[in-house]
Amino acid sequence: MTKTPAMELVLKGIKASPGICIGKAYLVDKEGVEVVKKYNIPAKELGKEINRFKSAVKQTSDELHRIIEDSPEEFRQNANILETYILLLKDKMLYERTIETINDEHVNAEWALKKVVMGIRMMFLDMADEYFRERGNDIVHVSDRIMRNLVGEEQVNLGNINKRVILVAEDLSPAQTSQIQLEKIMGLITERGGRASHTGIIARTLEIPATLGLGQSIRVVRHDDIIIVDGNEGVVIVNPSDDTLIEYEERKFAYERYKAIIARGSYEAAETVDGHRLAVMGNIELPEEVVSVLDYGGDGIGLYRTEFQYMNRSEFPSEEELFDKYKDVVDVMAPRPVTIRTLDVNGDKAVSWEQWSREEINPALGLRAIRYCLKKPKIFKTQLRAILRVAAYGNVRILIPMISSLEEVIETKKLIMETADELEKEGVTFSRTIQTGVMIEVPSAVIIADSLAREVDFFSIGTNDLIQYTLAIDRGNFEVAHMHQPLHPAIVKMVKHVSDVAAGHKIGLYMCGEMASDPIHVPLLLAMGIKELSMNPQCIPEVKRMIRSLSLEGTKDLLDKALTLNTTLEINNLMQDTYGKILSDIASLK
Repeated sequence: MTKTPAMELVLKGIKASPGICIGKAYLVDKEGVEVVKKYNIPAKELGKEINRFKSAVKQTSDELHRIIEDSPEEFRQNANILETYILLLKDKMLYERTIETINDEHVNAEWALKKVVMGIRMMFLDMADEYFRERGNDIVHVSDRIMRNLVGEEQVNLGNINKRVILVAEDLSPAQTSQIQLEKIMGLITERGGRASHTGIIARTLEIPATLGLGQSIRVVRHDDIIIVDGNEGVVIVNPSDDTLIEYEERKFAYERYKAIIARGSYEAAETVDGHRLAVMGNIELPEEVVSVLDYGGDGIGLYRTEFQYMNRSEFPSEEELFDKYKDVVDVMAPRPVTIRTLDVNGDKAVSWEQWSREEINPALGLRAIRYCLKKPKIFKTQLRAILRVAAYGNVRILIPMISSLEEVIETKKLIMETADELEKEGVTFSRTIQTGVMIEVPSAVIIADSLAREVDFFSIGTNDLIQYTLAIDRGNFEVAHMHQPLHPAIVKMVKHVSDVAAGHKIGLYMCGEMASDPIHVPLLLAMGIKELSMNPQCIPEVKRMIRSLSLEGTKDLLDKALTLNTTLEINNLMQDTYGKILSDIASLK
């Protein structure tokens, strides 16, 4: 009997890490326990049940410590993520609430843990920011390991894989990714997760092609199926035809050739043909990503987001803890600049252990970023102390997010001065001459830019939020995400106004939003006088190559024309008509 060949299937997900790989699927067993039953615990047995839960937590902590010790060298730099998970085991929301639920409801530990985790998970899913929605998955991963130990199931160990495969999973926890042997794993695809998930971050750091967030469509994949993962396009092809295999082998070769060619120029200066130089910097969330910035030829750190150090833990980080993390980055990057953004949490980026007496109806417009920090000066000053101290060891700048009024800048500067005075009295080594800048990401900040410029050393334009707030667009909403357009005439005119103000006051002008990472935007940004562009490290070589293809003088007429146009489509067409050939030449390298 002749076996019927399997039909080729194309699945669409989220492009989380670039690259193309072709190989056999390896299905990772679901980490969580499928069925959890509820049963009552007699009052006299509650202490014993609570101790059973505590024992499972201790066993999980021991496992995570062993995983850190046994991790391949490539993953040692990510050990702090697993250390965060160990702290999370004793998080008040997870640990104490589970014990309270066992005690108050007289239920078994498995059911109490499941109930608590479901509540926490829903809280995180309601957040607008993708990065912080993904932190809810961290709670789930930790609880899954505790649950397996409660019921006596064996933990999943990816270190046992002994052949070259593409991992297929519902999701991967940090513990699982830390067990990956790089010589065995070609790529990753998952049902859940996105660019901001731990799996996405690790895949990009290790340059493993990954398509994530495929949803239930991933369930058509069977163990040992031949699959293609196209992380450039967010596509997975299951049981590809011979023609498709040939096509993607060619694409894979072309992409690897493109990477090699463009990498050769990544360490060259981003200088236009008429001698105008820009700094092309990297955005990072974890200290470990510094290596990626250097590898891709970054000129420094234009945005160091510090929220990860505050998330999913039982208490706020100490000054020493923050200082150590910042110094790791500063030491590696010296003498290149490192721009540390102060804490941007709460609202839609909730600190997991801190509960509010009322739920915010619209967290994106609520108590977040500088508003939160000014309301919590003790927490804020702990971070400021760490930043001022580390500034004595390198080229450090401080960046204040979500500024909407001059009063916020004045109050922040006052706190910085107070913090500096305290450090001086204590005889602690620090720098008082640190440059201070504000993020321009709220329309009101654009309008009062002239007043703000008198108080700061630089502007950093955060286009992600600026576009969202200006156009009233939620990027996370599928129905309207397509309207999130950097070349909308209002955005172009806003950026031009900010650039004029910065030039008039002779302060630095930088951009750290996603608009900076797309080569098609570079001519306009160059013409506006932006001195630094900061982006995901993988985008640095391509943007540098675009800059080296341009003439500053040639972009000025383009900007003048763009400012007269009335629609996004007209500006897009102008850019394509003028610079499409250069973009095609860059793309042709692929």
